[in-house]
Amino acid sequence: MEFPQQQKPAGDGKIVYPPGVKEITDKISNDEVVKRLKMVVKTYMDMDQDSEEEKQQYLGLALHLASEFFLRNPNKDVRLLVACCLADIFRIYAPEAPYTSHDKLKDIFLFITRQLKGLEDTKSPQFNRYFYLLENLAWVKSYNICFELEDCNEIFIQLFKTLFSVINNSHNQKVQMHMMDLMSSIIMEGDGVTQELLDTILINLIPAHKNLNKQAYDLAKTLLKRTVQTIETCIANFFNQVLVMGKSSVSDLSEHVFDLIQELFAIDPMLLTSVMPQLEFKLKSNDGEERLAVVRLLAKLFGAKDSELASQNRPLWQCFLGRFNDIHVPVRLECVKFASHCLMNHPDLAKDLTEYLKVRSHDPEEAIRHDVIVTIINAGKKDLNLVNDQLLGFVRERTLDKRWRVRKEAMMGLAQLYKKYCLHHEAGKESALKISWIKDKLLHIYYQNSIDDKLLVEKIFAQYMVPHNLDTEEKMKCLYYLYACLDTNAVKALNEMWKCQNMLRGLVKELLDLHKLPVSEANNTAMFGKLMSIAKNLPDAGKAQDFMKKFNQVLGEDEKLRVQLEMLISPTCSCKQAEICVREITRKLTFPKQPTNPFLEMVKFLLERIAPVHIDSEAISALVKLLNKSIEGTADDEEEGVTPDTAIRSGLELLKVLSFTHPTAFHSAETYESLLQCLKMEDDKVAEAAIQIFRNTGQKIETELQQIRSTLIPILHQKAKRGTPHQAKQAVHCIHAIFNNKEVQLAQIFEPLSRSLNADVPEQLITPLVSLGHISMLAPDQFASPMKSIVANFIVKDLLMNDRSVGNKNGKLWTTDEEVSPEVLAKVQAIKLLVRWLLGMKNNQSKSANSTLRLLSAMLVSEGDLTEQKKISKSDMSRLRLAAGGAIMKLAQEPCYHEIITPEQFQLCGLVINDECYQVRQIFAQKLHLALVKLLLPLEYLAVFALCAKDPVKERRAHARQCLLKNISVRREYIKQNPLAQEKLVSLLPEYVVPYMIHLLINDDHYSCGIKNICCMVENIKQTKDAQCPDDTKANEKLYIVCDVALFVIANKSTACHLDCPKEPVLPSKFFLIQDKDFKNDKEYLTAEMRQMLLTGKPKPAPVLGAVNKPLTVPGRRIFTKTTTASDTASNTSTNSSPLSSTIKNSQKTAPDAGTEASPVKRRGRPPKSAATAPVAADKEGAAAPVGGGTGRGRKRAADPNLNPSAESINIKMSKQQQQNDEGTKRQIDLQR
Repeated sequence: MEFPQQQKPAGDGKIVYPPGVKEITDKISNDEVVKRLKMVVKTYMDMDQDSEEEKQQYLGLALHLASEFFLRNPNKDVRLLVACCLADIFRIYAPEAPYTSHDKLKDIFLFITRQLKGLEDTKSPQFNRYFYLLENLAWVKSYNICFELEDCNEIFIQLFKTLFSVINNSHNQKVQMHMMDLMSSIIMEGDGVTQELLDTILINLIPAHKNLNKQAYDLAKTLLKRTVQTIETCIANFFNQVLVMGKSSVSDLSEHVFDLIQELFAIDPMLLTSVMPQLEFKLKSNDGEERLAVVRLLAKLFGAKDSELASQNRPLWQCFLGRFNDIHVPVRLECVKFASHCLMNHPDLAKDLTEYLKVRSHDPEEAIRHDVIVTIINAGKKDLNLVNDQLLGFVRERTLDKRWRVRKEAMMGLAQLYKKYCLHHEAGKESALKISWIKDKLLHIYYQNSIDDKLLVEKIFAQYMVPHNLDTEEKMKCLYYLYACLDTNAVKALNEMWKCQNMLRGLVKELLDLHKLPVSEANNTAMFGKLMSIAKNLPDAGKAQDFMKKFNQVLGEDEKLRVQLEMLISPTCSCKQAEICVREITRKLTFPKQPTNPFLEMVKFLLERIAPVHIDSEAISALVKLLNKSIEGTADDEEEGVTPDTAIRSGLELLKVLSFTHPTAFHSAETYESLLQCLKMEDDKVAEAAIQIFRNTGQKIETELQQIRSTLIPILHQKAKRGTPHQAKQAVHCIHAIFNNKEVQLAQIFEPLSRSLNADVPEQLITPLVSLGHISMLAPDQFASPMKSIVANFIVKDLLMNDRSVGNKNGKLWTTDEEVSPEVLAKVQAIKLLVRWLLGMKNNQSKSANSTLRLLSAMLVSEGDLTEQKKISKSDMSRLRLAAGGAIMKLAQEPCYHEIITPEQFQLCGLVINDECYQVRQIFAQKLHLALVKLLLPLEYLAVFALCAKDPVKERRAHARQCLLKNISVRREYIKQNPLAQEKLVSLLPEYVVPYMIHLLINDDHYSCGIKNICCMVENIKQTKDAQCPDDTKANEKLYIVCDVALFVIANKSTACHLDCPKEPVLPSKFFLIQDKDFKNDKEYLTAEMRQMLLTGKPKPAPVLGAVNKPLTVPGRRIFTKTTTASDTASNTSTNSSPLSSTIKNSQKTAPDAGTEASPVKRRGRPPKSAATAPVAADKEGAAAPVGGGTGRGRKRAADPNLNPSAESINIKMSKQQQQNDEGTKRQIDLQR
């Protein structure tokens, strides 16, 4: 083979071999070739660059070794030895190689590269020679010769591929070092790195290759780090073509650019100095999927633990944050997921993330809101300092999310944080204090309507707040101090939780009792009712009903299962026994085994709610011991963050609540001894709670604990006579509840108290009045008669009808309880005593109820100043009005008294909700709602909420609406759940309240049948007359105007008027007088102006409603005057206008103004009709009538003269009229008639 222009060997071209080496030709065997080559290798190894003579001598041999015979020899040993010789030749002849042909050089280096594959097997006998070959090439940098070749890239690519493919975990550090030297020299000393060569490096960073050969990844990583200055330009060029120019064909790795960027960034961010701006360009791409890929990449780059990219490249960071608001849902979701790692690895970036997470916490996508919570909670669980209060606030908000999945995640996340930092104190008191609000917030969720929320709160309480798997003492300590630290609403929620669980236990007990009765149709019906009630307390009521029916069937067939369930709900069941019962019941229901068993899951929900996992006799004893320690001052109260007084008071409150739900657990002498000590404490609240606990749990004291009985009786007597009003009430009830000789005990209290009543010392009257009232209510047969004389001679004549002291004239409408005068407090208790006395009797045989109602009505008409001596302050008058209104409402709950309440008295009671004092309106509305929602009050009292439309405070109007809707819902549900209620629809169906509140359900399109009922009722009302004043043309016209307004609004707001009315509505005859069939009222009472106003908008509200406590101008109020007539002593027959007969000012402009003639017989409670013409006359003379004016029925209300020009003149006329009435008659009320 000829080599053009190559050096000629000495000796006329004859090949000189080292001494002892014979000629190597293809004529000899492979073994002989190997033997001779080894000697040649030894010779070259011993030579160095300074051996000029030997270099010239063996030049021919060097050229001969590059012949085809050797380069393509099939024997690998021959090839290895030749490669070693060639490597030494390059070393010896450096820097000029003996081979000048480019093709020959290419063949030689490709040949040497192929031999390097032998490095793969470190256990091969020839490995040392392969290592020598690598070492020689790296040390000499032999491959740098290839830079002169045009196609050197092919050689380098082959070399890099070979080295990356052969490296493995059996290679030592020297092998890796020589490979690194060899490749880095090529990169750093060349003119640049081609894309193909770059690909051979980068391909090892792709996850798939990285996992296959970790050593190749490490080699590429080290290589890139060493050559970062040189290779960065090539990398930037590659990404520029792919990312910006979109030339994916430039490399097979184009589809892996984002994986490569991530790896390169992890290796050395300097490799991507020029690439990052390109990513900012990609973040703004129009392609959502492309933005998603970039966001995923940058999330990893920014979130990496030691990454400083956010601080080094602020524009890119801000651009990335902008993607939190991306229109593409997956992009926003990816950003939120990134935030978790970022918060954990880069707390300094939390401030930047907070605002964006806030927006995403309100994202319309459920999954994004869910992941915001997961992000924050995961960071918080790692370290609470990683999440600021604002981030925790986002989770707090999501506990009220509209989606259950989001709410559940938020609640469970907060519960986990509470358990870790507040219960286990893993990060100290400061962290516990930071999230101390969690316990309250979680319990507040129990107020939500969803049964899923309630069940989750119960689960959280049992597993995270007071873990049921703790031992009893530790568990009760958690509960004791938790209860002491809760806010008022959280305490109420926790109490409600125990109450609901106790109620459900009661339902299950009643169901089991029905199983003990013989099978019958009535029994099956009763069972069905119980099952429906139980199902309402479980998630997914539809499925729960089916599963409860199945469970009931299993109970009927399996007696052992019934026994276990009875044991579980037994009052004596311990917490440990409850766990065993639940486990046994669950085991019985697991067969046959299924991957998912929804029936079993539903039964587990039921068992979790009824199982006593916290409270038993042992638990109550532990609580009492904690209470004793707090009393003695040896408890850890201060360490737990509460004062001893707070711990004692809240501990007693806790025991009081548990005495309702677990009374049997209190039956021990030790517990009662501790409660007796509490009775002797100075704290009034503590003593009151202790008495109530005795009342709830002491049924066996008289028979089993004589010593406790003998100590308790004198204490109860003392509290009933000289304790606080609340203590007196509880003491009387306690005596009545637990002692057999209660008549004797109550008499011993009643007699001395009744003799010691003295109105001149009102401070000492309050407790006796409370005790006497409750005694007369609890034992009416024994004390009703004695009370009658006390009521007539002392309560009414001496106390209520006299004003002994002069009140504070500061002009305030309301003051705190401490500022109320003792005399007024005594009068309030006197009014309550009257009510309790009547409620105890439950009959009106003596007509005492009529007289009491007249007294209460007079109290309301006189603004609370019954004697009208103007000695009482305005704030005290407010208290008395509230007491009088509440008393009428309380009496209305008893059917025998409801029947005798006249329309006028009903109206006066209802108008308290429009009182000028905000607190009166607020408290009265709350009392009204509570009585209505329990179905204690008749349906007509629901109409009272209609009057709240005039309340000047927006919150009060909103509260009235909520109460109204709640009551409607309760009544509909009651009708649905009780088939027998169909017979009493007139008193239950919300539509039948329309005659009393005609303008309130017309906007409800959810009940089309109800809307038609309303239409029918209004149409029927228009064909009647006001029963209160049937001959009063003006009053009847106002009634018809209201009917026309209602019909007009319904016709324009609802599409249900065309439906048929399912049943002819019934109107209350007390309010509406049915006319003859010949009577037909088809007149239109609405003017065109009024119709236009109803269609286009609301009239501008009067400025008099602008303040909370400014006087309200209430329609339907008239001055209440009293005359003594024969009818007064016979019955309580006074009447008043309907609450619905309100004045419509604009419509009345077209109505006649003439009044009707006076009634020939003077009646209690209202003046003659002629006396009411003064305001009308004033109206005729041009004076503007007050807002809601009309005939001015009911008790008077002062209007602001600055707001109403005619107020002064009208008040003058009313005062003159009142003076005439006062001069002509004197008010006398005799309750004995």
